[in-house]
Amino acid sequence: MITYEEKLAKLLCDYSLKVKKGDVVEIRGESCAEPLIRACYVYLLKIGAYPIVKMSFPEQMYYFYKYAEKEQLDFIPEVSKTAAETIDALIVIDSETNTRQLTNVDSKKVAINRKATRILKDIMFEREAKGEFKWVLAPYPTPSMAQDAEMSFEEYKEFVFNACKLNYDDPVKEWQKVSEFQDKIVDLLTGKKELVIKGFKTELKLNVDGRKWINCNGNHNMPDGEVFTSPVEDSADGVIFFDVPTAFMGVEVQDIELHFEKGKVVKATAKKGEEFLNRMLESDEGAKYVGEIAFGLNDDIVKPSKNILFDEKIGKTMHLAVGSSYPEAGGKNKSGLHWDLIKRMNNGGEVYVDGELVYKDGKFLI
Repeated sequence: MITYEEKLAKLLCDYSLKVKKGDVVEIRGESCAEPLIRACYVYLLKIGAYPIVKMSFPEQMYYFYKYAEKEQLDFIPEVSKTAAETIDALIVIDSETNTRQLTNVDSKKVAINRKATRILKDIMFEREAKGEFKWVLAPYPTPSMAQDAEMSFEEYKEFVFNACKLNYDDPVKEWQKVSEFQDKIVDLLTGKKELVIKGFKTELKLNVDGRKWINCNGNHNMPDGEVFTSPVEDSADGVIFFDVPTAFMGVEVQDIELHFEKGKVVKATAKKGEEFLNRMLESDEGAKYVGEIAFGLNDDIVKPSKNILFDEKIGKTMHLAVGSSYPEAGGKNKSGLHWDLIKRMNNGGEVYVDGELVYKDGKFLI
């Protein structure tokens, strides 16, 4: 009988990445995800690809930020740059033994390192825009992740299993259905100029003229289920409140409120984690600008789990990312930061497109 790991490995390689014989594929993940890493490695070998495994040990990032000096935080190994320039695909396994390992590390160190490593992200984004590179991020459940989600480990494994549609006999067919529905949303939004988001403590205006809306159907994230674009960089104006708690780099932040003028965050507050929030927004010049605006459309994900891979896809939500934008959507903002912040929309939220109401209470009016 095929295992969860084998089923997910096949979905990632065949559907998300469409790996071909001869492709060089890097697999990254913590050692706690070894069963899924092994399944991906074996499947890639069977189809004639060249897998490379880059496995980390538990709390490796904690030790890095605790002991690394500025020169080490700024250092980019040549091998990392070469990999970014040459690998055909990347599988990143989202799995941590301790999801809170970075809670008490120096946020200045985190900001320095994220700014330094931006060059690698830029290389891969540019190659992706040219069709030279593919990537996918997928989960592997751990007890720590289950605790964050306030579920038992068994409940959390089932939550992950269902969110990825692995409970279906043919997960690929199910994700194809998702893709077809989200194509309709893309068609609705394509060619439009202005987006106005209204809701609790929120009235934000964005210009999306000339930007491309992207159907996120499992090609980059698994699970998936969103439609997004990168707004015009200087267009954000107004205020938006995010009521879904988020954890970034292991630090939890709650009730974030951002005020924008001419595209830039001019005021940022939070009920919890405000100092960390502002430190991240100061990490580089592009961190205070909007890199993404998106609709969460996966109704198999109904509650926050404090894992952005799932939470940004929650049905009947929207999310806005501060920091780097997506070249494939027409985005031009560059930053070492990309932080998705989530807002529930099924509580009276509305979205107007070029003055017309197209979305209300978490649903498109189509």
